[in-house]
Amino acid sequence: MSDSCIFCQIAAGKERASFVWDDPHVFGMMSLEQPTPYKVLMIPRTHVESLFDLSDELAAKLFQATVKVARAIRDASFCPGLNIVQSNGKIGQQDVFHFHLHIVPRFKDDGIILKWDNTVEERARLDALAQEIRSAVSRSMPNGQGIGSDGAERSSDAMRG
Repeated sequence: MSDSCIFCQIAAGKERASFVWDDPHVFGMMSLEQPTPYKVLMIPRTHVESLFDLSDELAAKLFQATVKVARAIRDASFCPGLNIVQSNGKIGQQDVFHFHLHIVPRFKDDGIILKWDNTVEERARLDALAQEIRSAVSRSMPNGQGIGSDGAERSSDAMRG
C-alpha cells in the first residue's frame, strides 16, 4: 500500500468510493469522471503501478472480475458497446500510477473518439515486428511458452483453433 496513492487509500477504507465490485483481490468503483453514464474503474487492491507489474494470477482475477462487471454495466445501461481502456506510463497517459482499467459504456453519438492511423502495414514489416515480440517472449518465458513451436505466421483460420 502506498500512503500517497488514492486507490490504495480507497482500498484501505480511508477514502470514499461508490463500489460496484468488491472481493479480496479487486474492487470496482464508479469513476468520478463520467464521459458516459456507468463508467467504472476496476482496480487491484494491492499497489501495482502498471500492466508490466501485474502477476499472472492477479491479472486473471482482475480480468475475470472486469468481464462480470462489464456484463452488469451492459445489463444496467443497455449500452450497445463498450471500451476497456488501460494506460501505462506518463507517455501512455497514465494519470494515477496504480494499475486500473476503465470500463466505458458506449452509446450512439456519445462524442467519444478513439483515433489512430488505421493504414494497413506491409506483411514484411508485420513479420519483422512479430519476430521481435516472439524473441522477447522467448526470453521472458520458460520453453518459449505462448509461441507456436516454429514461430511461423499463422492464418486467421489456424488462430481460431
